[in-house]
Amino acid sequence: MSLQSMTGYASAQTTLELGGASQGARLGLEIRSVNSRFLDVSFRLPDELRPHEPALRELIGQHIKRGKVELRAHLEAAQASTVARPDKALLQNLLEIQQLVRSTMHDASLLSVADVIRLSHAPVMPSQDWTSTVMALGTQVVSQLCEARQREGMRLAQDLLERGQQLQVLADLALPLVPKTVETQRQRFLERWREAMALVDAQALPESVHERALAEAASFAVRADVAEEVTRLKTHLDEIARLLQLSMHKEGVGKRLDFLIQELHREANTLGSKSSAIEMTRISLDMKVLIEQMREQVQNLE
Repeated sequence: MSLQSMTGYASAQTTLELGGASQGARLGLEIRSVNSRFLDVSFRLPDELRPHEPALRELIGQHIKRGKVELRAHLEAAQASTVARPDKALLQNLLEIQQLVRSTMHDASLLSVADVIRLSHAPVMPSQDWTSTVMALGTQVVSQLCEARQREGMRLAQDLLERGQQLQVLADLALPLVPKTVETQRQRFLERWREAMALVDAQALPESVHERALAEAASFAVRADVAEEVTRLKTHLDEIARLLQLSMHKEGVGKRLDFLIQELHREANTLGSKSSAIEMTRISLDMKVLIEQMREQVQNLE
């Protein structure tokens, strides 16, 4: 199974043969999923299908590992070319029920013609075992959902690869600026040092103080060096590209990608906080925009 998005939708219908007839009732299943940290499955089933919930839950768990999944089922009378005429016994039964209800609930509405027709044709599940029919339809919609999630997953993977390439370009632009940034920071420190020395008698200070100033300037410049952050950022991008290429034929890399996106964000933040050059600051901001876009996409991957 290949990479999947956690977003998808599928539906299917089948005819239940009641009493050997091919009409009887129509069973429809709808399944949809959105992103979630874990697998969260919920059901909306009519009472007749409640006994099948455990088997349907197991079926979903076999194919889907992450996401908020909702399965809905509806059971309705099959459409006929003409409206069948309800028999008198049924009408008498509905009338008695209505009178019984209104004897206690005096404000209850009277049954309309549409209500009578609907109640007359409500499907009645026989005592037959419908497990095979329900599970076959369940397998169909889950398979369709997985296919939809895979198609969306491939689109997300391609988008992430393209944004990763844009980040690589920004990282390549940042590396040549590193020496200039380091030297700028060093010169700034020395200028502040000279300004401070102008307030005192610099000639009276021992030689060791001047040597300490130069050492501090070098240390300050090293701390401002962002080459390490850029290198780590490029390494994380290479790993993301590797995982995405691998996930074309493998599932379950969403959490690892989410961790790598966090690391990318950390490196871009550090790069921006250390930067003293306007060009580097702009690159850092552009990186953060791309990384945030990637984060939103990764959160949809299983």
